Amino acid sequence: MGGARLGVAGTQVQLAAGVPVLPKGLTARSWIVADAESGEVLAAHDAHWRLAPASTMKMLFADTVLPTLPSAERHKVVPADLAGIGDGSSMVGIKEGATYSVRDLWLGVFLRSGNDAVHVLSSMNGGLGKTVADMNAHAQDLQALDTHVVTPDGYDAPGQLSSAYDLTLFARSGLQKKDFRTYCSTVRATFPGETEKGDEGGKGGDSFEIQNTNRLLAGDTDVPVYQGIAGVKNGNTTNAGATFTGVAERDGHVLLVTVMHPQEDEHNEVYKEAAKLLDWGFTADGKVTPVGELVPPKGAAPASAQPGANPSGQAGGDGARSPQPDAAGRPVRSGGVGIALGVAGGVLALLAAGAYLVNRRWPLPDLMRRRPRG
Repeated sequence: MGGARLGVAGTQVQLAAGVPVLPKGLTARSWIVADAESGEVLAAHDAHWRLAPASTMKMLFADTVLPTLPSAERHKVVPADLAGIGDGSSMVGIKEGATYSVRDLWLGVFLRSGNDAVHVLSSMNGGLGKTVADMNAHAQDLQALDTHVVTPDGYDAPGQLSSAYDLTLFARSGLQKKDFRTYCSTVRATFPGETEKGDEGGKGGDSFEIQNTNRLLAGDTDVPVYQGIAGVKNGNTTNAGATFTGVAERDGHVLLVTVMHPQEDEHNEVYKEAAKLLDWGFTADGKVTPVGELVPPKGAAPASAQPGANPSGQAGGDGARSPQPDAAGRPVRSGGVGIALGVAGGVLALLAAGAYLVNRRWPLPDLMRRRPRG
């Protein structure tokens, strides 16, 4: 999916004059850097390797569930809402008997990666089972074929897998939604604390500040706020290691980067490698020949954009398919595979009638842009 080069193991890039080589010190098992609006994949490394996604799976959760729940709707938490949360989960601090707005809950999801907030929103969406089914169906609609959802919060579970390519599709789709853009770009917010007696509004005197755990957005001792960063989502579990998808804008270019499972065991390594790839991408965007594309959803794809089609006339068309992965889910190395170019045109404004309008680009309106403080 997205071109034959993306199904070949190892690093895929086609440099051109004036473009620096890829940054040194990249240790991630899988990564991808792409133009968020045109969908052109500038470079990738094992982009379709199916790996544990950790909380970056919450991007698909949000993209699936956000449209179904009005932000002002309020919900009083009952014990069943918090049942089944995995041991050691990240939590925002939701309390049984307290009442929260949908907006509060989404801030808990994006800023603190709260699995408790995910479970409450899933309950409001009809339950965990329905939410997982909805997410798997939406992944199929987005042509994210490397993804299988088992838990909506990204908590480690047998068979729960995604890829750098798919996580980038989720971010790109989510960023079309204004609320998604707002939540994922919020650095800090006030979250309701324990309710006082008789306080049904969930606004007791113990409200507290929460800060986004995306270090490129909020900064840390060894990671500065990245110039132009605007989200999206980070994750970390024992099984998955660190994962991260980010979006940033600079000089009219909007880039998406996904980094999965860095092998270097350094503090904030996933953010450091993501920043290196973004720096390279801003230099390379518009100058390198793309090695693939971010495909549009099924409902938006013209015939020329379907797998095996070759709208550009470049090598790799006429039914060429990406190699099947090996037993570990990693792409199989193969020599002489042609490049399937021809960006099929981004996805797409949703018409009032519910049909997609196919355009060349997928602009990100009123993207929340973050700059270094001071």
